[in-house]
Amino acid sequence: MIKTIIKASLACLLIFGVAQAESFKVRDIVLQGLERISPGTVFTYLPVKVGDTFSNADSAIVIKELYKTELFNDISLGQDGDVLIVVLEERPGIASLKIVGNKDIADEQLIESLADIGIAPGRVLNRSVLGRLENELLQQYFSRGKYSVQMKTEMTELSRNRVDIEIQISEGEAAEIRGVNIIGNQVYEDKELKESFESGIKPWWKPLSDNEKYSKQRLQADLEKLRSKYLNTGYLNFNVASTQVSISQDKKDIFITVNVDEGDQYKIKEIKLAGTFVVAKEELESKLLATTEQFFSRAEVVASAEAIKNRLSEDGYAFARVNPVPDVNEEDKTVVLTFFIDPGKRVYVRRINITGNDYSRDEVYRRELRQMEGGWFSQTGIEASRRRVQRLAFVESVEFETIRIPGADDMVDINMTVAERLAGSFTIGAGLSDSQGAVITTSLSQENFLGTGKSVAFSINTSKVNTVYDVSYNDPYYTIDGVNRGYGFSYISTDAKEADISDYNSDQISMRTNYGIPLTEEDRIGATVELRKTKITKGSDASDEIDEFLKDNGSDFINLSISSYLSHDSRNRRVFGTEGFYQRGGVELSVPYSDVEYYKLDYKNIFLYPLTDIFTISARSNIGYGDAYGSTTDLPFFEKYRAGGSSSVRGYKANSLGPRDSADRAFGGNLKTTAGLEVFFPVPALADSKSFRLGVFTDIGNVYEEVEEFKISELRGSYGMELNMITGLGGISLSFSSAYNDEENDKTESFQFEFGTSF
Repeated sequence: MIKTIIKASLACLLIFGVAQAESFKVRDIVLQGLERISPGTVFTYLPVKVGDTFSNADSAIVIKELYKTELFNDISLGQDGDVLIVVLEERPGIASLKIVGNKDIADEQLIESLADIGIAPGRVLNRSVLGRLENELLQQYFSRGKYSVQMKTEMTELSRNRVDIEIQISEGEAAEIRGVNIIGNQVYEDKELKESFESGIKPWWKPLSDNEKYSKQRLQADLEKLRSKYLNTGYLNFNVASTQVSISQDKKDIFITVNVDEGDQYKIKEIKLAGTFVVAKEELESKLLATTEQFFSRAEVVASAEAIKNRLSEDGYAFARVNPVPDVNEEDKTVVLTFFIDPGKRVYVRRINITGNDYSRDEVYRRELRQMEGGWFSQTGIEASRRRVQRLAFVESVEFETIRIPGADDMVDINMTVAERLAGSFTIGAGLSDSQGAVITTSLSQENFLGTGKSVAFSINTSKVNTVYDVSYNDPYYTIDGVNRGYGFSYISTDAKEADISDYNSDQISMRTNYGIPLTEEDRIGATVELRKTKITKGSDASDEIDEFLKDNGSDFINLSISSYLSHDSRNRRVFGTEGFYQRGGVELSVPYSDVEYYKLDYKNIFLYPLTDIFTISARSNIGYGDAYGSTTDLPFFEKYRAGGSSSVRGYKANSLGPRDSADRAFGGNLKTTAGLEVFFPVPALADSKSFRLGVFTDIGNVYEEVEEFKISELRGSYGMELNMITGLGGISLSFSSAYNDEENDKTESFQFEFGTSF
């Protein structure tokens, strides 16, 4: 205390001395009181230097400039002859900043927000901002609905004029929304307006949601949804007049009141296109989603403008501007909508630069591109290129960036950045299936052999039903046009009895070659030629049907078969897709004079449609028919169709549906029909995860000996729920189902699972 008084008295004397002195020429400048700050830093800001003439008027300027640095609590000046003395009291430096008690907000986020107001280790402590410090942290918690948060700031003084700051936080419980009231709405009921709100009372079917937790950002998003609903149904002058968020006295309950002004509803009277037409006006008009005599919709107007821009971009007008301007008639409540079109200059692509392909050759990606160098820029071509590159097995992700060329407003470069997966892999895996038991998988594959895009693979799969050894090679660009060619060799040993099928064993060795030809971006035709040797061994409990077939046709077969297919695939993703259509029709023919002569026809499709942002409906069907021809008496029993199980008609044991043999085992049939309808949605607690999904489903299907025996009344059905997961060991599918239209001898299962599956 005495030291402080003496220091203050000395400062007063120094200031008095300067005030009384005449102006003088500064011979030297002495700094007093520095502990952490270097003299060089002070001299940088000091507006007077040795050799300058110093007068009384300069004192205020010096003090003002040094205070502006915010490095000092106190500054005083004195004179000793022609020596200027500057006495400084430094502000303490922040040695460390520690936050304790926070759970809802991470340390990094809080520390970043404090740094924005100047509170961070290594900086000078300005005590005037301590109040702002607590206020900043409070706002962080208030935005999350934690209004009962309490905090305390403690500072510990250290040597060399430094301090440690510790912020102690008691977060408390988040206040919950107890009601959302909308006032002023006449057109729509409260319930309809609040259907899309993320803020409000937790719905019964989303027990794990956090709708009741207040968030300012979430409420703003809800208000934007409310505004969009009105603007998309003709209410051009809709306005959210005010929003009140009130909290109970105990800071636990929140009530939200939204006051709206709906305004009048307007119809579109006329739609015009104006500006420069580099594409036929009639063609651009066909892109309009907004139509006359319909209520004005902001969403349709924006989509119409985007559709016109996309069409212009196909002809190289990459930076076209389309501005919709509404002319409102308040008397008859109509709108004349004019789209002003400025196509700009046609843009050409100078170069396409590919980066990130550390392993793959440049041509592997360039052959997938649908945007060419030297050609017009096309957004459609860019998107098609993105889809094709993303579908490559060795690509993790791909990004395209359009770069304007300085000095050239009609040329751009395109940078394509790829992130590659490991081109080669060696995996040892295990799976579990209710139909095949434990499954062990070993595979050695090179999806991008030597960076050429070609694939080479060797795999081994074993289970109680099947043992599979397979070697394959495929060149996806055997020709520059995308014709693929592949070869393969496989050995398959099957113990049918273990799968609850008729009692026999089969050993198959095959060699094959395949070709595929692209017809369009989504359509493909292909064929496979396979030479296969099959040996059948009867089991001790073999049925009469097996005995009869082997007696008439033999037990060793060498077959040459030709398979062909035509496919269409427009799905946005092959795993957990949400929209698009897939269908494939195929025929397999055992050529004449093979040991067994037969044919099989197959068709399957999958239709995906997004009902909402989170719900996707999936409809699928699969029809197969086969028969013998020539001297073969029947479709070989080891080629017959079977159904039932987790990948067919759930709720029924795998392979159990259809005709049975004399030993009362599933024998299979010549005709299979299955179908299913399912609605997929995210797991509530994992809504943002791309690896989990739930589904409610209904399946139907059966197998018949011949087409004539088909009866709709005999289709077996089931309904239930399933969970799909993608893990490092592969796909996992769990289903809970209940069978209907089943008969007494049917083998039903309520729970089915499969590990190591694919979707």
